Amino acid sequence: MDYGQPVRFGVFITPVATEQPLELARIADGLGFDVLGVQDHPYQRRFFDTWTLLTAMAMHTEHITVFPDVVNLPLRPPAMLAKAAATLDILSGGRVELGLGAGGFWDAIKAYGGPVRTPGESVSAVEDAIQVIRLLWSGQHGIRFDGKLYPLAGAHSGPVPKHPIGIWIGGYKPRMLSLIGRLADGWVPSLGYLKPPDLLEGNRRIDEAATAAGRDPRSIRRVLNAGFVDAET
Repeated sequence: MDYGQPVRFGVFITPVATEQPLELARIADGLGFDVLGVQDHPYQRRFFDTWTLLTAMAMHTEHITVFPDVVNLPLRPPAMLAKAAATLDILSGGRVELGLGAGGFWDAIKAYGGPVRTPGESVSAVEDAIQVIRLLWSGQHGIRFDGKLYPLAGAHSGPVPKHPIGIWIGGYKPRMLSLIGRLADGWVPSLGYLKPPDLLEGNRRIDEAATAAGRDPRSIRRVLNAGFVDAET
């Protein structure tokens, strides 16, 4: 399918704890790249914190859009993700998108105090998170949400983002692809986790779920991590 959206080019920078990620961000911005993604693995001792690094990158660039590629949901409560993303979007002049993932390196997540979830729980967590984040970007007050894993009990939302931030989901299994079609703003797979032919099947499942939910499949952004830039090389 022709999704009718302009092609954008980005870079995927490893968040090693040196000055190199910031320098690469400045170079990418100067070269005219559209998007900059940073993976989120807080349990890696040689990595910076992703949100702090993205903030520094946004402040050291002028044009490029930054996003976590993708956020480790078990270690990042969605209410706080909503606050962090909206804050950075405002401070950067609307240059933030939100990549969201269910997690996967469960031993490492557990070591950092996070929950170990079944595949079904992971899908439920992402579904809850999408709804919680959007509610907390709405500007409403006294928000209540009866989520399975992330309920809200009279929460006050804000700040409202500078622009409508897209929620792009990293996922590969049928239930997650269906969820993307029903609720998400984009799909952000990585070639390291699937073969090129799988992209066709993934897009098909997303399109079918979107159509069944009354959505236009062309409204869902397709983002592909084809490789990465290692800041140490």
